[in-house]
Amino acid sequence: MNQTIFITGASTGIGKETAKLFQAKGWNVIATMRKPEQETELTALDNVLVTQLDVLDLDSIRRAVKEGIQKMGKIDVLLNNAGYGAYGPLESFARERIVRQFDTNVIGLLDVTQALLPHFRQNKSGVIINISSIGGKMTFPLGALYHGTKFAVEGISESLSYEVEQFGGKVKIIEPGAIATNFSGSSFDFSNDETLTEYQPMVGKVMSALPALFINASPASVVANVIYQAATDGTNQLRYTAGDDAKAIIENRQESSDELFIKNMKMQFGL
Repeated sequence: MNQTIFITGASTGIGKETAKLFQAKGWNVIATMRKPEQETELTALDNVLVTQLDVLDLDSIRRAVKEGIQKMGKIDVLLNNAGYGAYGPLESFARERIVRQFDTNVIGLLDVTQALLPHFRQNKSGVIINISSIGGKMTFPLGALYHGTKFAVEGISESLSYEVEQFGGKVKIIEPGAIATNFSGSSFDFSNDETLTEYQPMVGKVMSALPALFINASPASVVANVIYQAATDGTNQLRYTAGDDAKAIIENRQESSDELFIKNMKMQFGL
């Protein structure tokens, strides 16, 4: 019987590349997204169920999980991939946008995980793979909200690993570096208020420097391959870096004092 992966945020980028890779490897794929009616590539593939799921809508989560189990029989791997990045001075964000960032990247991840935990517990197995980021181990300026969510994903995942181990489950964390996806486009929520004059020099320097970080970005397929490794290697390894830059940046952060790392980061952005 083929194994099955359940993916959130499968319409673009890492989610779509992962769906295509696992399907090519002979897996059943439950590819969820907010607007499945717009998807054409994945719907043409065998053993792929494309269905609606919005991580902000608990009913849609429960429906998608129920449909996936009914049609595929068993789910072996959950990939919590849906998310986006909110950047800009914290003071400029309306509270609704702050809540949406955490609801999408953190609460949504928890809701999807909770919906599948009874199934994993019943089957005494299951691998939960959560997409974090190098931004879950270090920070860029203006990223208080985004980095806050990814630091949360790191802590949630590590602690949850103790729980699921009790019934034979595993948790894996994927930490991509710069990836050539639409994260810097439609998945990028930028906020600024030019009347907050104290922040404007930093905003200008950071936003002009960010595109350079993606010049040599790795393709999303690189992350998909790391996800496949995490799903199938059978080890207790918790964290996996993905992308040429990720390992070097994380090692630099771990080996540097807070003061030195922040000093170097400010120099990089001309602050």
